[in-house]
Amino acid sequence: MPQPAPTLLYAQSGGVTAVINATASAVISEARARKVRALAARNGILGALREELVDTSKESAAAIRALAHTPGGAFGSCRVKLKSLEADRARYERLLEVFQAHNIRWFLYNGGNDSADTALKVSKLATEYGVPLTCIGVPKTVDNDLAVTDCCPGFGSAAKYTAVSVHECALDVAAMAETSTKVFVYEAMGRHAGWLAAAGGLAGNGPDEAPHLILFPERPYDEADFLANVRRVVERVGYCVVVASEGIHGADGKFVADMGTVDSFGHTQLGGVSSFLAGRVKAELGYKVHWTLPDYLQRSARHLASKTDLDQAMAVGKAAVQYALKGMNATMPVIKRTSDSPYRWKIEAAKLDKVANHEKKMPAGFIRKDGYGITAAARKYLEPLIRGEAPPPYGRNGIPNYVELQNKLVRKKLPAFEA
Repeated sequence: MPQPAPTLLYAQSGGVTAVINATASAVISEARARKVRALAARNGILGALREELVDTSKESAAAIRALAHTPGGAFGSCRVKLKSLEADRARYERLLEVFQAHNIRWFLYNGGNDSADTALKVSKLATEYGVPLTCIGVPKTVDNDLAVTDCCPGFGSAAKYTAVSVHECALDVAAMAETSTKVFVYEAMGRHAGWLAAAGGLAGNGPDEAPHLILFPERPYDEADFLANVRRVVERVGYCVVVASEGIHGADGKFVADMGTVDSFGHTQLGGVSSFLAGRVKAELGYKVHWTLPDYLQRSARHLASKTDLDQAMAVGKAAVQYALKGMNATMPVIKRTSDSPYRWKIEAAKLDKVANHEKKMPAGFIRKDGYGITAAARKYLEPLIRGEAPPPYGRNGIPNYVELQNKLVRKKLPAFEA
């Protein structure tokens, strides 16, 4: 059989975002514009290992465009972290076999830290074996914790959702505080970095405007001090709105919300810090408390996406294809801020080894001296990232018109593999 044309493979990894499909849309559109065959792995790296490859040429141009306003992960994602080249040699070699069988010359892996690490390792093994392959990491994470890049696609929209939700909930609490809820706790994603919790701070400006207290993973949680601050706010304002990062920990380094289990990446399983804090406030202060765990809502709310975030998500997708076709192996397109006022940015290339396994936390200068709020510098950084609206088209039933792809697989050429 004739060898297929040189092919690009795109895959999504980790927790999806409101705009990761916009990146996919840009990748496929740019590949089509350059007459390059594009496949997509079903369920991330698992699809590549299982040789489950989606033929994106079967999708209409309209469907690919509609990806830009559709949340979720159109091709499926996964939480699978490959180990070292030595420990996971068989799986890395399987990837190269699949790539060679389908003449895949360019591999684009759209994810966070672990995905950047996987792309880097695949590129090293391909070089070792003399396989013609260019690997590109494509940034994505609502945690905003990737090194080098000014911000991460996906974060701006989650930040906008957080700020808007905190503001709206605060208005609700304020209306009921006289005879009902006195304390409201909002839990934001963020294991080690408090970027999303900080975004909640954009809901208000000033000590009496919600959120009144923000708990960051960059600052040890001191229960006595926290409860004392809650009491002071309630006595002064009449109610207290708290934004807490899921990753807050005590002075001993143990997560407050440690569930005692780990996920498939080996990370401590978190969840429930808002209910824990609410329980402590109720038990120690006696206030009526409500709490919320937005969980997937904060990363899937495409109806409230930031236009800035959408533009950046598409820009890194387009640049990723361009970098791949230029043979810029082991690189990632990142966002560089060139001006704060007016806000301007551009895309530039960064080496994957400068991104993989590095974590960007909140700078000390972004956290208020008392540890419970954001500074003017943080506000200056965050505000441009949530600017602009990019609502999806709505149907007559009042529900957004999100696209569902056909995801037709190409014929397998290799024996089955247990991924």
